[in-house]
Amino acid sequence: MTGTITGPLDRFFVLDLTRIRSGPTCVKQFADWGADVIKIEPPEDNSGYADRDSSDFQNLHRNKRSLTLDLKSSEGRDILMCLVDKADVLVENFRPGVKKRLGLDWETLHARNPKLVLGSISGFGQTGPYAERPGFDQVAQGMGGLMSVTGLPGQGPVRVGIPVADLTAGMFCATGILMALLDRERTGVGQWVQSSLLQAQVAMLDFQAARWLIDGEVPGQAGNNHPTAVPMGVYPTSDGSMNIAVTGNRMWQDFCTIIGRPDLADHERFATGRLRLRHRDELNALLFEITRTRTSKDLTEALIASGIPCGPINKIDAVFEDPQVAELGMVVEVEHPKRGTQKVLGQPIILSGATPVMHSATPDAGQHSDAILKELGLSDAELADLRERKVI
Repeated sequence: MTGTITGPLDRFFVLDLTRIRSGPTCVKQFADWGADVIKIEPPEDNSGYADRDSSDFQNLHRNKRSLTLDLKSSEGRDILMCLVDKADVLVENFRPGVKKRLGLDWETLHARNPKLVLGSISGFGQTGPYAERPGFDQVAQGMGGLMSVTGLPGQGPVRVGIPVADLTAGMFCATGILMALLDRERTGVGQWVQSSLLQAQVAMLDFQAARWLIDGEVPGQAGNNHPTAVPMGVYPTSDGSMNIAVTGNRMWQDFCTIIGRPDLADHERFATGRLRLRHRDELNALLFEITRTRTSKDLTEALIASGIPCGPINKIDAVFEDPQVAELGMVVEVEHPKRGTQKVLGQPIILSGATPVMHSATPDAGQHSDAILKELGLSDAELADLRERKVI
């Protein structure tokens, strides 16, 4: 496949030794934008490795070639090292000790191919007291503080509905790899790029972290209310509920006019942002009684006309029926040899001179093994021998 797919990253050859979610999320950025990505998987018992038929797996691993390889065998490791010699990037999410045992540590790989960029994603980092712990998204959400600020006040810790630590660790690692590739153009030398679920989750605390680091305030759960601004959150309507975000005094005054209560704009308890935050429960009780008399459509149209952010609270099916989501190209199709046309998530990035390369569905395990190994110069007889001995 090398050289047949065009895209902004089509000059890069990437080895994917990742599994579960954080690593595949990282590699997906390269696969979707044209890189030649080889996914390396165990040769046997792939049902225990991943459920290939799941929608999750099919969405994560499109645009890759699959090579099955036993990395515990000397022949398997030799083949991998031949691929390392050609590679621009290798991405893995093994624990540090496992990586060392497989000979995939930075020192070994850098000595073999000084131009290689190694991307490593772990649960807690490559060094430190937790380095060898197994990582899991919800564990990182808890240790990274997110579950303490999610949910209703007094509800107790709540996980968010997506694997945010996994996803952001993968995205941060992809960004780091791209920076290392850019720097390699200047230095000629690759780098070791590291990210972890814990680092990513702490970074994603953003303003909640700043409240502690700068103000000395420990944030708590605020439910559907914004932690520091009012009115901002979920408001009932006559036919459901919706999000409304009123920021600043100009919006506040316009909002009060729209809901038919201009007297609230200069009320002694609500006239400023600080006052509204201090009296949040009282103000929201008033607003709930007003907004629940309006339909979501009517209130949305009135607020949007005044430039006040608002919107529906969609279930997943409604998300993909939204015309703006369609306009943004967030659903793309790939052809699967067994499933036929298959819808997967698109990229949330738009480039003026390029589009994501959706050239193939998620491959079967080992679907491209023969072609890849023939590119390395192996004969049919050698392939048959390796397959007989379950190296591939």
